Amino acid sequence: MADILPSEFDVIVIGTGLPESIFAAACSRSGQRVLHVDSRSYYGGNWASFSFSGLLSWIKEYQENSDIVIESSTWQEQILENEEAIALSKKNKTIKNVEVFCYASQNFQEDIEETGALQKNHASVTSANFSEAADPNCLPTEDESLSTLSCEVPAEQTSSETEIALEVNDAEETGEKGSYSDDKTSEEETSENVSTAEDTTEQPKKNRIAYSQIIKEGRRFNIDLVSKLLYSRGLLIDLLIKSNVSRYAEFKNITRILAFREGRVEQVPCSRADVFNNKQLTVIEKRMLMKFLTFCMEYEKHPDEYKAYEKITFSEFLKTQKLTPNLQYFVLHSIAMTSETTSSTIDGLKATKNFLHCLGRYGNTPFLFPLYGQGELPQCFCRMCAVFGGIYCLRHSVQCLVVEKESRKCKAIIDQFGQRINSKHFLVEDSYFSENTCSHVQYRQISRAVLITDRSVLKPDSDQQISILTVPLEEPKTFVVRVIELCSSTMTCMKGTYLVHLTCTSFKTAKEDLEPVVQKLFIPYTEMEIENEDIEKPRILWALYFNMRDSSEVSRDCYNDLPPNIYVCSGPDCGLGNDNAVKQAEKLFQQIFPNEDFCPAPPNPEDIVLDEDSLQPEAAESSAMPEANTETPKGSTSLGNPEKPSE
Repeated sequence: MADILPSEFDVIVIGTGLPESIFAAACSRSGQRVLHVDSRSYYGGNWASFSFSGLLSWIKEYQENSDIVIESSTWQEQILENEEAIALSKKNKTIKNVEVFCYASQNFQEDIEETGALQKNHASVTSANFSEAADPNCLPTEDESLSTLSCEVPAEQTSSETEIALEVNDAEETGEKGSYSDDKTSEEETSENVSTAEDTTEQPKKNRIAYSQIIKEGRRFNIDLVSKLLYSRGLLIDLLIKSNVSRYAEFKNITRILAFREGRVEQVPCSRADVFNNKQLTVIEKRMLMKFLTFCMEYEKHPDEYKAYEKITFSEFLKTQKLTPNLQYFVLHSIAMTSETTSSTIDGLKATKNFLHCLGRYGNTPFLFPLYGQGELPQCFCRMCAVFGGIYCLRHSVQCLVVEKESRKCKAIIDQFGQRINSKHFLVEDSYFSENTCSHVQYRQISRAVLITDRSVLKPDSDQQISILTVPLEEPKTFVVRVIELCSSTMTCMKGTYLVHLTCTSFKTAKEDLEPVVQKLFIPYTEMEIENEDIEKPRILWALYFNMRDSSEVSRDCYNDLPPNIYVCSGPDCGLGNDNAVKQAEKLFQQIFPNEDFCPAPPNPEDIVLDEDSLQPEAAESSAMPEANTETPKGSTSLGNPEKPSE
């Protein structure tokens, strides 16, 4: 078979998760020739987002545990006598214990189709990197497993096909306090392809949401495999601003931080304004909390106040600070967000200071969430890499790594077509290594649940609240569960529903770990309960449980016989932020290219000098880089200039 790719690159990256995408973008920006390949049909790997039908196809893939690509034996012919091969895995074994439950009414109709779904065309599907599709009309009966669904879904999400405004949307569409309501620019004027679910979808009748309706509005959903938020002063936000990759994304501020205590969900005051406006705290409690938070902001300057408590947990330290049990609970679980039994005093103080340090940059909470989901972030850096000449191949499997026996260095890869592609450096995402390579690796697991519900866990002032809630489990040997609730304005679910993500470190299966919290906060959606309007808990329309591998703390030495020029990237960790991904990418980049700047900003067009004979790379980049949409949604502010509203 004729070669379909150049035969040599400076760097080959296998996997399109967030660390790999950041690394590839940095390499391409520094002038390296980059090949970025992934055997999957979508960007992001375990960092990806899916429409509802896309998620059903993903579920089917893992429940069937089928091969992603067709096996090929032609690669053995490319191995020379002085070489040996390190075979790569053909199956992604990072996901386990996938369980799906549907509670919404399942009165199926044969003519139900996903609104806006592309017509099936096998010729175009292959070229456009779409996943294989079954008949979109085939919906399961009540007796059939949901895993039998296989609906047509594009490989990339809707927002990736459109150049969107690069803003931080920290104000709600309801015009609540803090938004710049004088801005008359409507979201419809921003782009006809970026219309919101609120503008195009009628409000579902209250308490009458059917499964067929979720299927029909499936493209309104963008469901993340990994649930995280961005700290407003975290490493990823700094990198997005520095590299100007922020032009490819749009964000909303998390509006509420919640706590679950004594069987009730309540809002936690975290800013000075929240503290003084809170009616649940007494005047004395407000003074206590403000005094303690002020100490946490500059605790390094007062070592005498915490040095004696370094060997005890942060929970025990809080008891010594004359805080009421109510305040201790809020600080531990909703501000520091640390473990009651394992977090040390120093860890708790650092976490509290980081939380407070991030307050006020883009809103009243420290967190941002990307519109269309976390899966947008790897694609943002993929775009930057492609702009500077990086080559991307989805649904392109790598059969093996070729290693020279004498030098023990990796020389090339052999792909599914038998083509040999040479390179100097190789970055491989952990899930691509075979069982032989990982035989001595001990992995942790992450328990995940995704719920579609009909209302918020706490009755909101408006219907567009984005909330984070931590729920400590009472049973021994269990972990704190993080709950992130997303409304339709995040472009992750249809109007009239909420998308809820639950995450914790695994102890058992995901369902066993998370079901106790689900039962505390939600109830199943059943026909008998539909008429009861007095139910306070949100009703679950649909639920997914699964376990995901956490390889973030695995040392490179644990892998068997890896050549020195093969570098390893881990999948998502269980942490709330994305700092670990940025640290990985920067550390690996500096190891390989110590004299290069990590993801510098692209040049300004006015600074580019054009040669008579040819266009300089910077000029080519400038012409290829899409312009940021100057029409910003109402209430938006620039990511790089948070204190100044967009004009």
